[in-house]
Amino acid sequence: MEILPGDSMTTCLSPLVHDLICNLGFELKEICDINSIVTQNGEVRWKAITDRVRYEELGRSLDYRRSVQQLGPVCEAIHLHISALTRAQFEIQYSPWYQWTTYPELFLEILDALQSSQPAAVSLGVMKLASCLERALGDVFLLVGKECPFLLRDLLASAELAQVFGHAVMDILKVFIGSPCGLNLRNVLWHGFASPQDIPPKYCSAMLLLTAGLGQLLKSYLHHTKVTLAHRPFVTLTNLEDVIVFPGVTYEVLSALETVMTKSNFLLKIMLPYWEMAVSKFKSHRFADCTMLLLSQLEAGLRRLFAAVNKCPDRLLTAESTILYTTFDEILAKHMSDGSMNQLPCFLGEPAMEFLWDFLNYQEGPRIRDHLSHGEINICEFPEEAAGQLLTFSLVLLLRFTEKGTVSELKVPQREGGGWLAECTTTSKGRACLISQI
Repeated sequence: MEILPGDSMTTCLSPLVHDLICNLGFELKEICDINSIVTQNGEVRWKAITDRVRYEELGRSLDYRRSVQQLGPVCEAIHLHISALTRAQFEIQYSPWYQWTTYPELFLEILDALQSSQPAAVSLGVMKLASCLERALGDVFLLVGKECPFLLRDLLASAELAQVFGHAVMDILKVFIGSPCGLNLRNVLWHGFASPQDIPPKYCSAMLLLTAGLGQLLKSYLHHTKVTLAHRPFVTLTNLEDVIVFPGVTYEVLSALETVMTKSNFLLKIMLPYWEMAVSKFKSHRFADCTMLLLSQLEAGLRRLFAAVNKCPDRLLTAESTILYTTFDEILAKHMSDGSMNQLPCFLGEPAMEFLWDFLNYQEGPRIRDHLSHGEINICEFPEEAAGQLLTFSLVLLLRFTEKGTVSELKVPQREGGGWLAECTTTSKGRACLISQI
């Protein structure tokens, strides 16, 4: 489809954001002694890290850019340290300090990702770490407060967490994941702005160590206050059966997706590794991982389409801290921020919009994006049906933005009765299926 021409983009990060994440933390060539940052027993020396944080001259407002610059050598030392550990060494030294989270096994997975040399795996690791950490910090908040903030930035800025961990430690977290003025790793990944090459692995390693350090501080707090940390129960996806549109994913669907993802204009080529990993995760029954990757990349692709049909190409890149990002909320809204009509719903058509609203927005629906990104779902028990729906919907969009000649050349295996394309013409409820739009 002509509206999305071939791309030559190398990043979806605006120049200032790209510089902040990819360059600023590499400017100082200082070599930090890892023994000044963490003891041989794995205890984090927080002062060596918090001393690197910089503040504006007037007041206690964080100077995010200078803080990122100063923290760069510390993160590099941590990354070299983490990378040199075997899995067994890491488990002995650090695993006990992840027990305060709801998913302590995750951190070994992230170590594997760091040692895999796959940038997409590192990005996924940061996404999962951020959501797991947010959920765990919310549980800690409830030791002191009554109603946990919904937004991560508000949670990190709370007096309740500062009471447990200290203001200086919370400022470190703000630099990494708590503000659009900082690295903002959580948001640039969950909202599909960062390509695999945009995320330096050393920041993932630093987050691993910081989370262990938080566990150490929490242990001390719990010991002195004689209180016990309780984890909130996971959320169960509601009304999932009401939003099922497609039949189950088959080999034909996976094969078609693997083929068309290399040819469709819907996705940027710099994001292709995420799509490849999403299919791989589905095949290995890692359905939550698959869904996380698809959600971020559907947002990236739909943002590109949103910018094209509304003739606002500047909305494709990450905004600066003074301007709102273009996210699913605005992409799927009926009106633009200036009050004009959003052209995307009309362009995509009612069936596609209904699918997206059902899965992502409606309060009565599963709201998969919200629950996953805030760490509210047990990802080990994430339903195959949810991942399968997003996978097939993604194929529909990719096919729609693939040249007709290319689509006709696709060697999609057909079964008796017309194969999966025919199966997708109606649902059990008789609703017209999205695939019929192609």
